[in-house]
Amino acid sequence: MSNLSNMEKRKLERLLQMGSGYVLDFSNRTFSEFVIDSTGKDIYDIRYDGFGSSKANRLRGLWTNEGNHAVAKLLSDLVDYGIEIGTIKVDDALVTECRRIAGRLAQESPVPELDALTAAASEPDFETVATAVRDAIENDKPEAGLDRLHTFVVKYIRSLCSERGVTDTRHKPLHSLFGEYVANLRKAGAIESEMTNRILRVNISVLEAFNHVRNDQSLAHDNPILNYEESLLIFNHVIALVRFLRGLERKIQSQGREKAAQEETDEIPF
Repeated sequence: MSNLSNMEKRKLERLLQMGSGYVLDFSNRTFSEFVIDSTGKDIYDIRYDGFGSSKANRLRGLWTNEGNHAVAKLLSDLVDYGIEIGTIKVDDALVTECRRIAGRLAQESPVPELDALTAAASEPDFETVATAVRDAIENDKPEAGLDRLHTFVVKYIRSLCSERGVTDTRHKPLHSLFGEYVANLRKAGAIESEMTNRILRVNISVLEAFNHVRNDQSLAHDNPILNYEESLLIFNHVIALVRFLRGLERKIQSQGREKAAQEETDEIPF
């Protein structure tokens, strides 16, 4: 559950105009659609019935039953929406306070960089795995999501290798895939510092150890499960690596587009 204080809840309720059971200008349908788009949660799930059936009460139920990360994301999106439609005034002092509340919740999530876990390809099972991993963290149960995190990273690194022409990715373990990907980055001159190169090379052995955790210390099999603290350490390390790779790939793609545009300009006769 989120750790919103009672005072913070009262401030949010005033800003979101929840006093009469409503939330901003939402109908039941549009509220359901908004929450799904923001968090992937069904606001009309039975889990959110505890306070009553109104939209405001269901939002209170979500605050009680979901973790800090999901609540922070939804709050930020609701404030943005309220400002967009003019129901919330951007200069309202409550806006600043409620954004601070959402920021605190986001920072107090056990894995602050959780937004890096989004599907890298349009495969339905990729998004399913990403959702399962996020749910494990949002429910503060990283030990229950280690096997899904491993599956996500395998899918993600395999997609990167495929884009770079690395062959036979289906039959290689995670650390081998990552090693070939790093070698490809180095060959392409995409890594600027020796320190970054060393960090990535160290992660080859880290991901090899992750194979062992997945097979022998996760819910992938009938195993004794790794403890919470070490599971959380693994989550934070692996997700930080994924976040870095996403940023690096965006940079490489942007540079490629700029180079192609420049070459096209150079070919135009004057």
